[in-house]
Amino acid sequence: MQAGNAHYRSPTDFPSIVPVFPLSAALLLPGGRMPLNVFEPRYIEMIDQVLSSDRLIGMIQPRLDGGLRADGEPELCEVGCLGRLTSFTETGDGRYLISLQGICRFRIVEEVVSREPFRRCSMMVFAGDLDLEREAAEVDRDALLKAFRSYLKANELEADWESISRAENAMLVNALSMMAPYGAVEKQALLEAPDLRTRAETLIAITEMELARDSDGFGTSLQ
Repeated sequence: MQAGNAHYRSPTDFPSIVPVFPLSAALLLPGGRMPLNVFEPRYIEMIDQVLSSDRLIGMIQPRLDGGLRADGEPELCEVGCLGRLTSFTETGDGRYLISLQGICRFRIVEEVVSREPFRRCSMMVFAGDLDLEREAAEVDRDALLKAFRSYLKANELEADWESISRAENAMLVNALSMMAPYGAVEKQALLEAPDLRTRAETLIAITEMELARDSDGFGTSLQ
């Protein structure tokens, strides 16, 4: 897996402890790109530190049941995704505009006690994410594109089909999963899918459920 100027080939290419950025309903997947507007002082400090080191940040959701620690901070989901900071801009009013490129998913081993204002965790990476094309052939591309077309049509949206048609299966599955306007539960399900085929099937199922709700005219939206 290449992200920016760095190549990641095995779990030994990663530090054992990374800073994490908890953000609800935010989904980063391997190969995907996530823009972020960073303004909280503790995360400004986090960006300053990672820029001077390995540029790695763990994107993760707060735990879905809303559980809180004794200090009032949210408990975290077990699985997140590592991203490399590949783009950085200062706004002049104290904010940073950054872009993360997804590398691989990770599972939290434990949260590390630190004097830093941001949170840090030891982790175990999903080594299989470093070679996505190995699983790409098993994706039902036609079914995925059919569901995506149906969703766009139902919501009167347009897409760049020329770019989509050129996308390889791994990038297509992960990009569509990140773009999908679903909630925190659905995003975590997509993140934790064991492989690309299952992630594609999960995205298709969620989309079909959403379309069925819309056509029936009842039920609650996943957004």
